[in-house]
Amino acid sequence: MQHKANRVAILGSQRIPFVRSFKEYARTTNQEMLTETLNALIGKFGLQGKRIDEVSLGAVMTSSIEWNLAREVVLGTTLDKHTPAFNVQRACGTSLETVNLIALKISAGQIASGIAGGSDTNSDLPVMAQRSLAWKLIDINNSKSVTERIKKVLRIRPSDLKPAFPGIVEPRTGLSMGQHTEKMVKEWNISRIEQDQFAFVSHMKAALAYKEGFYSDLVIPFKGATRDTILREDTTPEKLGKLKSAFDRSAAGSLTAGNSTALTDGAAAVFMGSEQYAKDNGYEIESYFVDGQAAAIDYVEGGAGLLMAPTLAVARLLQRNNLRLQDFDFYEIHEAFAGQVLCTLKAWESEAYCKKELGLDKPLGTIDRTKMNVKGGSLALGHPFGATGARCVGTLSKILREAGKGRGLISVCTGGGMGVAAILER
Repeated sequence: MQHKANRVAILGSQRIPFVRSFKEYARTTNQEMLTETLNALIGKFGLQGKRIDEVSLGAVMTSSIEWNLAREVVLGTTLDKHTPAFNVQRACGTSLETVNLIALKISAGQIASGIAGGSDTNSDLPVMAQRSLAWKLIDINNSKSVTERIKKVLRIRPSDLKPAFPGIVEPRTGLSMGQHTEKMVKEWNISRIEQDQFAFVSHMKAALAYKEGFYSDLVIPFKGATRDTILREDTTPEKLGKLKSAFDRSAAGSLTAGNSTALTDGAAAVFMGSEQYAKDNGYEIESYFVDGQAAAIDYVEGGAGLLMAPTLAVARLLQRNNLRLQDFDFYEIHEAFAGQVLCTLKAWESEAYCKKELGLDKPLGTIDRTKMNVKGGSLALGHPFGATGARCVGTLSKILREAGKGRGLISVCTGGGMGVAAILER
């Protein structure tokens, strides 16, 4: 049976403050952060005791014991316990992917309402045992006799007892995202001064947004934090210029703690529904989710840089929707590193890159930077890996609501050489 697609409405969002890891949210789990965030969303929209058709949540730094994280979060909220939920993980694009999946279900008519979101914490890392120890413990557990068990216990070596900490490095290259971005900025000739200036502007925009009260109904207090703690409204390009390089310690290094996102803990969630659901329940529609796109590039064998995949995701999204890069009133581009964003902008302007990597006859062109991250970006607000996409959707949706009309583009780079993009409009 052919189904007419439903329009997908963004009804609103909530998040807890994004804070520097190992500070306010030390010993706080993803489940705790997401439960607090969802309960705030539930309270904001009067959803207590109500059944939502679907909840999709995700995180990157998770433990194997959190195998049913989304459902456990729902069970800890005041939603009707008949609300189903499922986990998603797409590195830093995780919660933008949850939004996309909920949107697809609403569009297809499978569901009428949904919540999408994500979180991450570096303060509650899933520290694991070495695989060698895990395998030996399994063998011990499967032993048939006490004697056999003792023999296998004696095979454990001191090296087996060394804990395995998760690292933010690419398994295929052994390099961190910062090291990969250092390679990118050198290839694209992005200077340290450009990166520091970009970071400075991000902080100034976020500081102004807070001063104007933009985040007052988006960010709820949690564990003593009332606003994003990474934001530095007193920073200057001169202060940023004095910081030491963080990934390339030579004189050629240009990425610092100031123009790179800090390790961050936090959570964000978005409430979504069909146009009819919004009408039936008296909810104002902030914006509409139009379309989403994920893409991946070869960053291992001489291809584009690790964090350049959004260039491809955006190109495919524009092509499918018959739009130009300039056909947007607002741009929410995730700032993993100032250099990463600057490389992306430069690549869209490059005829050679767009032809080789994107398969286009001409470059996508330049965007108006005054329309980009107008309420601050990840460099100022922070970047909990699994929460950033939902934060971008919530921010952009409110911007469109306040503007009364317009179209916005979201672009998020991720580990593994992937990128996720989306279009919202009002």
